[in-house]
Amino acid sequence: MLFNSLEFYIFFPVVTLIYFLLPHKFRWLHLLIASCIFYCAFIPIYILVLFFTIVIDYFAGILLENNTGRKRRWYLIASLVSNIGVLAFFKYYNFFIENINSFFHFSHLSDRSFPILAIILPIGLSFHTFQAMSYTIEVYRGNQRAERHFGYYALYVMFYPQLVAGPIERPQHILPQLHTIHNPDPSLIGSGLRLMAWGYFKKMVVADHLALYVDKVFDSPGSYSGFPSATAVLFFSFQIYCDFSGYTDIARGAARVMGISLMRNFNFPYFSSSIREFWTRWHISLSTWFRDYLYFPLGGNRTSLSRWCFNIMVVFLLSGLWHGANWTFIAWGALHGFYLIAGNFANRWVSKPKIPYSRFIKLSGVFLLVSLGWIFFRAKNLTLALDMIRSCFKGYHLFHPGLTSGIINSMNFYICVLGVLALVSIEATAFRKNFYQIFQSWDSRLRLACYTILCLSIICLGIFNNTRFIYFQF
Repeated sequence: MLFNSLEFYIFFPVVTLIYFLLPHKFRWLHLLIASCIFYCAFIPIYILVLFFTIVIDYFAGILLENNTGRKRRWYLIASLVSNIGVLAFFKYYNFFIENINSFFHFSHLSDRSFPILAIILPIGLSFHTFQAMSYTIEVYRGNQRAERHFGYYALYVMFYPQLVAGPIERPQHILPQLHTIHNPDPSLIGSGLRLMAWGYFKKMVVADHLALYVDKVFDSPGSYSGFPSATAVLFFSFQIYCDFSGYTDIARGAARVMGISLMRNFNFPYFSSSIREFWTRWHISLSTWFRDYLYFPLGGNRTSLSRWCFNIMVVFLLSGLWHGANWTFIAWGALHGFYLIAGNFANRWVSKPKIPYSRFIKLSGVFLLVSLGWIFFRAKNLTLALDMIRSCFKGYHLFHPGLTSGIINSMNFYICVLGVLALVSIEATAFRKNFYQIFQSWDSRLRLACYTILCLSIICLGIFNNTRFIYFQF
């Protein structure tokens, strides 16, 4: 079920109302049933895949807590292998088989080809798989007691607001909240609904309008060059941010209305002054997952310089592969790994002269580097990615026919520009100051006017065609 669908507009208030009307002892069951309905709205049969991993990890957690010595390690390995095995089969089987077949074909080692399976990737598989693995790892480390109530553990994995696109939560944060009694809190309900409205604005007004331009140019990079291509790249940077952070805002807002807090997944990433800082602000739940469960176990930065470079590349290559079974995602991960390594060498060996407006120059430089990486993320294959990069650096001339010519109509283009400007203006203010406290200090009539403008912009300018969120494919 999509957050931007008519079904969800009915589903959310009904589920929330029943949640508060029920006694606490029945709320877990209500939310679990609601989460199953939410997930089955996509491809119902794949809920069996979810149940398979839930059952394995539930018993693995108990066995990890009840045993000592080598047995605990083997139970953890069994849990991780089952989770990664499911993920590898559905997400990466065809990718690896296609590459093996291509290798055999070009090397003339064999005429045999392995079969490609007609597999549809279960929605949000990478997200709930990583969340499930964080549970067994934390139990193994002794940071979390095994959840004995099967229903609560199943709800930990399946909680519908963050089931299909995160944030990827830790058991220490969510499980205690699921056990806690939450009474209706007007302040939480109000702030949750405001967060949802802001998420809908980012998704339906900004991201979906930007997609009209971006899709046209990226799907045929050879047909455009110069300003249209460069504009499409910049637009996609804002599209993916508004699309993904918009989903997170809606998810966090829906959970907050019920009194449940989900972690913040974005913290003004485009105001970062370095790539390292960018990765502390972008998709925080995933970057901290890789940091805690892969980077630190590999040795982190408490190693030799060469080993640190190796650790960084491993983390970012796997991060790229996590996003999708395509060489474009691997290239995107490798590029960000290179950014971090190059930045580290620059900080060590290059002097930093004082430059006027250095903060602005750093922000602009990081944004452009990240935007370059997004080309690989968005392109369907490496050839189209390189074509898109080339098209951005050619075809500039004084009398350009226009940025909207043959791409989208002028009205949609103006909505794109105004939406991005509104987003940047609000987030720039929020980045420098506590925007929420400032907003709350305004006169109630002025705040009501702002709410009205936000809602009217969604209703009048939003695209209501059930457009999927970009990260649903992961």
